[in-house]
Amino acid sequence: MTKIKSILLATALALTPVLTICTAASAKAESAVQLNQQSVQALDLLCKTNPTAADLYHNSRAVLIFPNIIKAGMVFGGAYGEGELLRGSKIDGYYNSVTGSWGLQAGAQSYGYIVFLMNRSAVTYIHDTQGLEIGVGPTVVVVDQGVAKNLSTSTLKDDAYAFIFNQQGLMAGVSIEGTKISRINP
Repeated sequence: MTKIKSILLATALALTPVLTICTAASAKAESAVQLNQQSVQALDLLCKTNPTAADLYHNSRAVLIFPNIIKAGMVFGGAYGEGELLRGSKIDGYYNSVTGSWGLQAGAQSYGYIVFLMNRSAVTYIHDTQGLEIGVGPTVVVVDQGVAKNLSTSTLKDDAYAFIFNQQGLMAGVSIEGTKISRINP
């Protein structure tokens, strides 16, 4: 077998987990009613268990909620989930979250994440671009326990704050870097 054929075969095998996730996720698109119910439950749970998240929620302009993201990888990996944008108690659109990655990784995991949009420009960016690419546009701070201890409503300076929660599975870590969030119609 030639070197090019070997590279193409290796690439195809490595992309199999990513394609499987995307195919399964799009085939199992949540209905709007299911998505609303799961999003409300996820937001309630996060705010009840994390006082910093509750404060951010009350001071935010809008909230992007992704109650269930599925991630899998074997060298190349991917993650997919669907969520909604809330402005107050009103649903302001539905979105999907797609992540691609590569490196030393193996396994599968599920998790949820919520992004609190703190100012008008972050919300406008979501609407004007029909989505959000983490790392481009508004500054998104991923809040872990160390950051949460030092965060208060008087120290909020960034456009958005993301909380990752309910991690289950066999992958060592999770990140939302390299994530593209796009508007959808469930």
